[in-house]
Amino acid sequence: MNKLIFKLIRYSGLPFLFRELVQKRKVTILLFHDISRETAEKTFLFLSEKYNIISLDDFLRACRDKNERALPDKAMILTFDDGHLGNYRMKPVLEKMRIPVTIFLCAGIIDTNRHYWFTYKHPEISKSSLKRLSNRQKLELLAKVGFRPEKEFDQPQAMNRQQIVELTPLVDFQAHTLFHPCLPQCDDREAQEEIVTAKQKLESDFGLPIRSIAYPNGDYSERDIALSKKAGYECGITVDFGFNTTRSDLFRLKRLSVNDSDNLDELAVKASGVWAFFKTRNGKKQGFGWTDQVATETSPDAAFQHS
Repeated sequence: MNKLIFKLIRYSGLPFLFRELVQKRKVTILLFHDISRETAEKTFLFLSEKYNIISLDDFLRACRDKNERALPDKAMILTFDDGHLGNYRMKPVLEKMRIPVTIFLCAGIIDTNRHYWFTYKHPEISKSSLKRLSNRQKLELLAKVGFRPEKEFDQPQAMNRQQIVELTPLVDFQAHTLFHPCLPQCDDREAQEEIVTAKQKLESDFGLPIRSIAYPNGDYSERDIALSKKAGYECGITVDFGFNTTRSDLFRLKRLSVNDSDNLDELAVKASGVWAFFKTRNGKKQGFGWTDQVATETSPDAAFQHS
């Protein structure tokens, strides 16, 4: 059914209108996570035909210079969150197409056999409810069912050092905290550790110039913005609906999620912003994003599934 819906929307002309009217003088940032090599090639080819793909650095430079003319019409930035092992499999596509992409790395998970907490499966745990707990409570509950952030599993989920080195000439690597917490659910000490230490670790251990941070889950607060600025980041990437210009708040840059789809109809609809425009009522209804509350405490029982 969804495939039919996306096809109908695509050929209704709405994505074309958004592309030519809304996106034409804006910069669109897309969010991917872990697409296959085949999907990457098909996706990059489609997007490069419809948009002008630029690097995140190109955009930041235009912002610093306050030079909108440096940006092409229908400019688009491609980003990937987390640093999944599958990202390395895009290497032949990136070499062939020379498409600039930014990958935001979880500094405490890359080059280890540690796993992302949100991929850990247990029948009694609700991932959506875990996100509403304080980070401390979340980790306590996960520990009870066998998961710890520092636990080494049999197989990695993230790229290792050699893979990152091989991709460095092709990819702009940036920061996605250490262990991917929901930052507003961290206390001040935890938030500082996740934001500041991630940058330091990626720079000192991997030799990467870190200028940007993507807020995990798209959740952030004024405290997290302040910590990011103090740590020396130049921008912060959200998952708030919308598009960007050289006048945008650099620590609230907007981004569209395309859910790693291999369906070109879905990609066309979501990359244009049409889908999120209606789903979020033009950004007015989102289940994540900015909050003025940090490190809230919720009953741990809320994270357990009940039949």
